Amino acid sequence: MWLAALVNTIIVALSVLIHYEFLYRATLFLPKVRIKHRFKIVMVVFIALIAHVVEIWLFAVVYFFMSKDEYWGGIQGNFDGSLMDSVYFSFTNFTTLGFGDIEPLGSIRFLVGMEALVGFVLITWSASFLYYEMQRYWGNDNV
Repeated sequence: MWLAALVNTIIVALSVLIHYEFLYRATLFLPKVRIKHRFKIVMVVFIALIAHVVEIWLFAVVYFFMSKDEYWGGIQGNFDGSLMDSVYFSFTNFTTLGFGDIEPLGSIRFLVGMEALVGFVLITWSASFLYYEMQRYWGNDNV
C-alpha cells in the first residue's frame, strides 16, 4: 500500500515537473524567436502537445513494468502487455477518453485514476497557457 502511494506520488510529481519545464522553457524561448507572432502561437500548441506525449509515455512505461509484476495487480482486456498497448492505455487515461477496452486490476488502479486527474489538470494548464500566449501575441503581426 505504501509502496503504491510512493510510486504514484513520484510519477505524478514527475509529470507536473515535466509540464512545468516545457511551459517555462517555452516562455523563455518564444520571445527570442524571430517569426511572426501567429506562428509563435502554433509553436506553443506543438510544445504543449510534445509535453503531453512525454507525460503519457512516462505513465505508459510505468504501466508496462507494473503489468509484469503481480504485486501491482494487472491489466486485462484488449491488452497484450506490450509497451505500445501500455502507451495506448495511457493515452486513453490521460485524455480521460476511457474507451473501456482495457481494465486495470489491483493497486495499479490508483495510478490509472491519478493519471486521468493529472491529464485533465495538465491539459487545462496547457489551455490556460495557450490562452495567455494568444492574448500576448494575437493580432500583433510584428516580428
